[in-house]
Amino acid sequence: MRVLLVALLAAISYAQTGSCNGLDETAKTPDKDFVCSDEQDVTEVAQNPIRIYEYTSAANPDMSEIPLASLAASDSHEQGKTRVITFDLSEGLRVPYPASSPNLMASFIRIEPSENIQTSAEATSQMFYAIRGSGHTTSEHGKIRWSQGDLFVFPATSKVITHFASGDRDAALYWVNDEPLMKYLEVIPNTKRFEPTLYTRERMLKEVELLRHEQGAEHRNRMGILLGNDVTEREGTKTLSHTLWALLNMLPAKDAQRPHRHNSVALDLAVSSVSGKVYTLMGPELDDDGWVKNPVRRDWVAGSVFVTPPGWWHSHHNESDEPAWVLPIQDAGLHTYMRTLDITFAPPLKEL
Repeated sequence: MRVLLVALLAAISYAQTGSCNGLDETAKTPDKDFVCSDEQDVTEVAQNPIRIYEYTSAANPDMSEIPLASLAASDSHEQGKTRVITFDLSEGLRVPYPASSPNLMASFIRIEPSENIQTSAEATSQMFYAIRGSGHTTSEHGKIRWSQGDLFVFPATSKVITHFASGDRDAALYWVNDEPLMKYLEVIPNTKRFEPTLYTRERMLKEVELLRHEQGAEHRNRMGILLGNDVTEREGTKTLSHTLWALLNMLPAKDAQRPHRHNSVALDLAVSSVSGKVYTLMGPELDDDGWVKNPVRRDWVAGSVFVTPPGWWHSHHNESDEPAWVLPIQDAGLHTYMRTLDITFAPPLKEL
């Protein structure tokens, strides 16, 4: 009876501490059948999970390709009840959680006039861009008022975020966060890496306008601004957050921006464009003239999002009489930190 009592007390103590550290020697030894897990010899069973591969045949494993997918505004946030519309490509990515790319999740949020909706994500960074309408968003980090064309970012948030539409018009937000990366690592973020940050439409357009008038601007591969903050500037990445990267890019009328490529996946939101006249051409190779060879075409449909796979060359083309705008959100903050972004520009025509 005494042996059973000691063993029972030992088991209770182990369950409370999660290890044998909380048991004294007398509690550990009386019953030979009672063995704490941190004393079990797992030498043999620890060899069961191993797999060993020949290097050249396994260095590039058969991972799923990034899906060439898009989500149209007309099929998602332009009508219907207040809700979140996910751009979920998890089946194609072969992951057991919602994801638009291996590291990021993109969604649209539709809010009916004078209504509100709550969102949550186990993420270190959450970006919201106001596609249309106006309102405000509240979180544990405070309240941000926004209107069409504004972009704002929240750090890790343990509580829900609530979005309110103002007035008699509906609102739509483009929402991107790094929850899939957290799911893959099986971690929960608990550090506020940066302060809530708001980029107003007026401030961003002013900066683009200044760039347009700089000498040689017409020869640049992209006519846009990268969004950063004081923390990422100090850390050196100069990105939207330590994981997210954002570019507000203008494509002038009757213009074509030469191809470039990078190792990050782009989730491209077409902000504004003339339907059928603005598009992206993408593919793995360039032709002899430095344009994309045998390209896949993705038309810019205002308020819609499409995927640009990693490593693919992509050029932007505007055949309309009006400027067009695109907002790519990428996991390039992470790639920049790892020194793996490897952004490469096609040579200018005069160098071919």
